[in-house]
Amino acid sequence: EPPEFKHAGGRCDRCLGSLQISQHNAGAGGWQPAVFKMAELDADLDHVIPSSILPPFWAKLVVGFVSLVCFARSYDGDFVFDDSEAIVNNKDLQSDTPLGDLWHHDFWGSRLSSNTSHKSYRPLTVLTFRINYYLSGGFYPVGFHVVNIFLHGGISILMLDVFSVLFGGLQFTSKGRRVHLAPRASLLAALMFAVHPVHTECVAGVVGRADLLCALFFLLSFLGYCQAFKESNKEGTHSSTFWVLLSIFLGAVAMLCKEQGITVLGLNAVFDILVIAKFNILETVQKVLRKEKPLENIGVLRNGSFLFRMTLLTFGGTSILYIRWKIMGTGPPAFTEVDNPASFADSMLVRAINYNYYYSLNAWLLLCPWWLCFDWSMGCIPLIKSVGDWRVIALAALWLCLIGLIFQALCSEDGCKRRILTLGLGFLVIPFLPASNLFFRVGFVVAERVLYLPSAGYCILLTFGFGALSRHTKKKKPVAAVILGILLINALRCVIRSGEWRSEDRLFRSALSVCPLNAKVHYNIGKNLADQGNQTAAIRYYREAVRLNPKYVHAMNNLGNILKERNELQEAEELLSLAVQIQPDFAAAWMNLGIVQNSLKRFEAAEQSYRTAIKHRRKYPDCYYNLGRLYADLNRPVDALNAWRNATVLKPEHSLAWNNMIILLDNTGNLAQAEAVGREALELIPNDHSLMFSLANVLGKSQKYKESEALFLKAIKANPNVASYHGNLAVLYHRWGHLDSAKKHYEISLQLDPVAAGTKENYSLLRRKLEQMQKKNV
Repeated sequence: EPPEFKHAGGRCDRCLGSLQISQHNAGAGGWQPAVFKMAELDADLDHVIPSSILPPFWAKLVVGFVSLVCFARSYDGDFVFDDSEAIVNNKDLQSDTPLGDLWHHDFWGSRLSSNTSHKSYRPLTVLTFRINYYLSGGFYPVGFHVVNIFLHGGISILMLDVFSVLFGGLQFTSKGRRVHLAPRASLLAALMFAVHPVHTECVAGVVGRADLLCALFFLLSFLGYCQAFKESNKEGTHSSTFWVLLSIFLGAVAMLCKEQGITVLGLNAVFDILVIAKFNILETVQKVLRKEKPLENIGVLRNGSFLFRMTLLTFGGTSILYIRWKIMGTGPPAFTEVDNPASFADSMLVRAINYNYYYSLNAWLLLCPWWLCFDWSMGCIPLIKSVGDWRVIALAALWLCLIGLIFQALCSEDGCKRRILTLGLGFLVIPFLPASNLFFRVGFVVAERVLYLPSAGYCILLTFGFGALSRHTKKKKPVAAVILGILLINALRCVIRSGEWRSEDRLFRSALSVCPLNAKVHYNIGKNLADQGNQTAAIRYYREAVRLNPKYVHAMNNLGNILKERNELQEAEELLSLAVQIQPDFAAAWMNLGIVQNSLKRFEAAEQSYRTAIKHRRKYPDCYYNLGRLYADLNRPVDALNAWRNATVLKPEHSLAWNNMIILLDNTGNLAQAEAVGREALELIPNDHSLMFSLANVLGKSQKYKESEALFLKAIKANPNVASYHGNLAVLYHRWGHLDSAKKHYEISLQLDPVAAGTKENYSLLRRKLEQMQKKNV
């Protein structure tokens, strides 16, 4: 102890020399001892981090550079996993959607008033996506990824200032400059934060921008609150209504980026109580135990400015939450058992055990972020159903550690230690509370993205631990080696994990080794393989998903679709029938069941399935299209036309519905009506070559040869390798009397499709006619 004391003292004297605070602050408030301890804390890392510590600007440059290097590999990645729904399929990003709609829609573009909405209200995040879309000129993922990477870099730099406050305290000279910035501790904690692999989902996944923006404004709110104490009034208390109100406003902005942003107001209150007001919980408890009157002796309760700040924070937080609840409209979102099975357990004991087990898994991800997965639901973490399960050890270990830290935070005689541990725990726990299932059910089991802000608390505690270890050991180099090793290993893991997030195939397959029992992992791999055309492999993964979760209706639906395409209709019908039994409002499964029943010539059942699908999803153009095909097969042309017209009303760019209307009207001899429909369709979809072809056929039959020829040529230019385009143009020329041109296009058509019987017959007729003309000329 004496050598360490002496070493720290030399550094501390300079800090004390620059401190100019009125005498009453240096007395009972305990400023001077606290400053000494702060200096000692930073000196504990003197042998671990080089003494030639970087100036603030260069420290920020290093932290920013390291954070960018760790995740730079993801800059040219695709849109993966949730990015498709939140960005590519989200109409709120497109210019034809009014900006005002962003304030009435959820994160995925659905109306908040809808019962199917997830109620995730993040309009400012969606606004940044919309700006990205506008600046990129479309859905080009590079711009989206680059913004995320730089946001993480900026947040990591901002963490230096936050950690400096938490480690170094909040004390100012008479000129308003902070003393003792704790450069070693704050730099180490910021580097730990910058390279933590658990952040990969937020940085490499574009939808993680919600967490990044939330963290940015969360930290700005906290630092803004700290600014409220930069100047002291003549009574010696620190206050600034402007900065407190600005902090509340920034907290509201953070919440409009992601819901957990509101928790910054709770952290600000804890900071004010413990650091500014110096409230000592241990002393208060002791007074209660001695049956004193603690409330009369607590100075903070007689401090008007403190009570005013607490009133502002309470009123501001309550108002923000009330407005948020009113905007949400229809209560909390409805999640299913597969999203969060523990919350559906009948026994309160089972729920409590599993919630605590989930907390221990989150803690493990912070401690050892090697096993990372894009999704932890659907059997990835089986429920603990009794206290005899060995996994109970994990939650027991978690609470032993937490209780130990809480005891040290409350009972230590070292005021600096109490503050750092309490604020570290505050940063760890408070931002995590919305994801804890304590106040409302959440739609996930474990989610790495929600650990972005809590990881700052982990970095505080880890850095403090290294300082304590360095103080109590004579061998400093092994401690330095461990710290360097953790930084390097985590940085390497970030680079590897960023590469896995570049494509869906790599991301989904990386999850197999972490969560082999997760049905969603197998489902997503199967879907990816099906999109690539590898149906055989996709079937294998879909079957495994259904085996792992026999109620996985989406896997049943997709598997039924593939089996339908492979003409395995009986099994397809069984799977789709089971899917709609499990989830009666599953409109897509009802439609696909109708398609299978139509193929099995079970027309009445097919019609009923289509009608049920439309009942559950009224705006369902594809279902109307398939219903029209059924009516066409049943020789009910009027019903078919009505169904296809409904499809085009709901989806004006539905090319297949337009085409079928033209063809049906053409086949029934209604050429004028077919021509009118064809022209209407081409006005809406001017570059669709199949519509050009269908309308050209109608015009040819109406002997409008010149206009028909122009459309045929335009269709061929757009798609020159379609045999029927050349064949029908040849028929037009044949009828028109342009026999040489007809011969040329018949030959091109037969080169593209040598077995086309109609074209061969027409070509033979043309050749005989040309031979007769040649003989006549001779």
